[in-house]
Amino acid sequence: MSEPAESARRPSDIYFFATCVVDQFFPGAGMDAITLLEREGIRVHFPEEQTCCGQPAYTSGFPDEARRVAAHQLTLYPEDWPVVVPSGSCAGMMKHHYPTLFAADPRRKAQAEALSARIYEFTDFLVNVLGWQPQDRGGDCTVVLHTSCSARREMGVHLTGRRLLGDLKNVRVATQDHEAECCGFGGTFSVKQPEISGAMVEDKVKALKATGAERVVSADCGCLMNILGHAAWQDQQAGRTTPSLPGEHIASFLLRRTGGAQ
Repeated sequence: MSEPAESARRPSDIYFFATCVVDQFFPGAGMDAITLLEREGIRVHFPEEQTCCGQPAYTSGFPDEARRVAAHQLTLYPEDWPVVVPSGSCAGMMKHHYPTLFAADPRRKAQAEALSARIYEFTDFLVNVLGWQPQDRGGDCTVVLHTSCSARREMGVHLTGRRLLGDLKNVRVATQDHEAECCGFGGTFSVKQPEISGAMVEDKVKALKATGAERVVSADCGCLMNILGHAAWQDQQAGRTTPSLPGEHIASFLLRRTGGAQ
């Protein structure tokens, strides 16, 4: 989790890095995150030239390809504003691995280190920079939180998501068995090891459903895509037409619970 610092005082402007998964599969989550930030008086800047963070290539053993992708991202955030990322996975890549990726290139390494210092995962930014205290306007409900491996182990932000949900007075946050275990997505891992990934997500969906929660909430859309996709497949096999495990990005949940766009 990012440490509050003098440079982390409440900003008036931020950049928003959407991530590939949000852009391609969960655009509503990205728009909800932006709407929530704008509702808090933040001017959100979205560089349209942004692409992938480079993590798929990097974690698949293709550092040269990852460098080419990452080098483009280094040019997109010229102002000294925070860069908010609605994914612990992509935030972890940009914050922790960009400096390593450009270790042999002094100029780009300096750029990567400067960018790294400004990267914030979405829930971390809300809690530790904005000091946001959500005012719940919804009815009683129970949710279960899933945090990605990168959010938990690399960014240390699993507690910020739990804190935001816990601050909602009418929301009960259920705890799943084996909460710290991976959902099985792991980016290209789910493609390269489909049998192992499938077994892992089956266990995860079972644990989430066992809590009795009305929906699963996560700050990482890669995990949501895997979890909700498997739950939907189970529903299809069982002939169910109503989702047995609805879910959404935490930005969408928080926006709706606190009054929506205003």
